[in-house]
Amino acid sequence: MQTESDRSYSEQEPAFPIPDRIPVFPLPNVVFFPKTYLPLHIFEPRYREMIADTTVRGQCIGMALLKEGWEQNYNANPPMFDVGCVGRIVSMQRLPDGRSNILLQGLRRYEIREQFYDKPYREARVTLKEEESDISLDPAVRAELLRAVGDYLRTAGDAVTWREFFRLDIPDEILVNHLSVGLECTPLEKQFLLEAETLRQRARRLNDLIQFMLHEHGDIKGWG
Repeated sequence: MQTESDRSYSEQEPAFPIPDRIPVFPLPNVVFFPKTYLPLHIFEPRYREMIADTTVRGQCIGMALLKEGWEQNYNANPPMFDVGCVGRIVSMQRLPDGRSNILLQGLRRYEIREQFYDKPYREARVTLKEEESDISLDPAVRAELLRAVGDYLRTAGDAVTWREFFRLDIPDEILVNHLSVGLECTPLEKQFLLEAETLRQRARRLNDLIQFMLHEHGDIKGWG
């Protein structure tokens, strides 16, 4: 997890232009959220080409979660979930052997409308999910979520790592999405969070998942 510690949480960046056709990087265990950051190590030849193309055209990549059974067809085009998150490349470190390390900034959720297979990597025509006009939580809902998070962290022994997210100046969307990334649950459960239609719905789902983990599991590992 990475945050911009030198930027006030109240500051708003101008909207970054997102093409309607973007390269898609599907992975079996990563679910990406808006307002979060994702470091990636690029080593497969097809995705090296994807990064080379993206850095000169659009800067945007759609992250997507592969569906179960992807192992049987990974080198081709196994099925993936239609709802994902667009990220833009904000930094890149090129390595001598052609690999690279990149950092993506989560921009918007999208839904795939059409896929294209004319390149070594997949591309898709996407529709951006409508942005909410009100991305605030009821104070009681936020307080209930933070109480659940606090109980979880005390159980996991990891309260210090996440202490800054209890600050009052952190916007609700950043709080909920970063907690969704950090929750030690399955990729399918994180996809369930990503697909929530509103921030309020995502917060309720997140709270329900934490409550389930607190009451049903005795081997909580923590956040990461």
